[in-house]
Amino acid sequence: MLISLVVPCYNEEESLPLFYREVDRVAAEMKESHGADFEFIFVDDGSRDRTLEEARALHQRDARVRFVSFSRNFGKEAGIYAGLKAARGDYVAMLDADLQDPPGLLPRMLDELLSGEYDCAATRRTTRQGEPPIRSFFARLFYKIINKMSDTEIVDGARDYRLMSRKMVDAVLALGEYNRFSKGIFSWVGFRTKWFEYVNVERVAGTTKWNFWKLFLYSIEGIVGFTTAPLALAALIGLLFCLCAFVGIVFIVVRALLFGDPTAGWPSTICILLLCSGVQLFCTGVVGEYLAKTYLEVKRRPIYIAKTTSEEEDDKNRPQ
Repeated sequence: MLISLVVPCYNEEESLPLFYREVDRVAAEMKESHGADFEFIFVDDGSRDRTLEEARALHQRDARVRFVSFSRNFGKEAGIYAGLKAARGDYVAMLDADLQDPPGLLPRMLDELLSGEYDCAATRRTTRQGEPPIRSFFARLFYKIINKMSDTEIVDGARDYRLMSRKMVDAVLALGEYNRFSKGIFSWVGFRTKWFEYVNVERVAGTTKWNFWKLFLYSIEGIVGFTTAPLALAALIGLLFCLCAFVGIVFIVVRALLFGDPTAGWPSTICILLLCSGVQLFCTGVVGEYLAKTYLEVKRRPIYIAKTTSEEEDDKNRPQ
């Protein structure tokens, strides 16, 4: 039984040695208790520090370590996809290098999958301790909005940290879309999932790469990728304003016929024009967001470009 650990990395040179030490310990325990072999796949997402050098050093020291290095920063979603594509295991786990995803949960997660009842063991945080309050508020709001709009349920506090069967991994890889939102994809492909809850854990080293603006854009990606409700909402708002305008026109005509037009009403007219223009721009922006995603999809650009991999470097260094 081979278990692949997929680890997307961006500027994680400080975390990598600590992470490897912990997963190596867990792998040794699971080798003894479950007879499981491991491979560790580090996906360097165009890091600007020594992340690739750290992964390369670990590979030279431990044959179980493999790496894929991107030609530039393609984002975490591309890193997840590349790691899943490179994974050869019967079971594949994804977790972050900062140890916010506790590797110690892996034995329990594997037990659930070996029971045959589940194809995926996933994790969710029960608290957001350590996060700024405003960020926590908008995160919870995002989950409420997307679950109201979409048929695909996304669990509040869900992490990318999960252990999946080979069948589920193949199903995820079959979705080769360019604009990826993994939390939604994992839910969309189905398969029965066992959830493990844990209290939020602080990073062991380094700083988070996710600021509020990046998380906001990521949430838009999720909403646009898994529901067309905003398009229906834009159409509904447009219809509502058309009805209001029609009622307003009737009222103005009737008032003018009965009482004349005592006031010019420039301020109210300007306010109405600005409001209607704002709604039109909002609706156009919603349509444009979907059009932009379609535009990127039809280009058929690769999700990532690998600059080098551990296998390529081994081949170069092997004596002819």
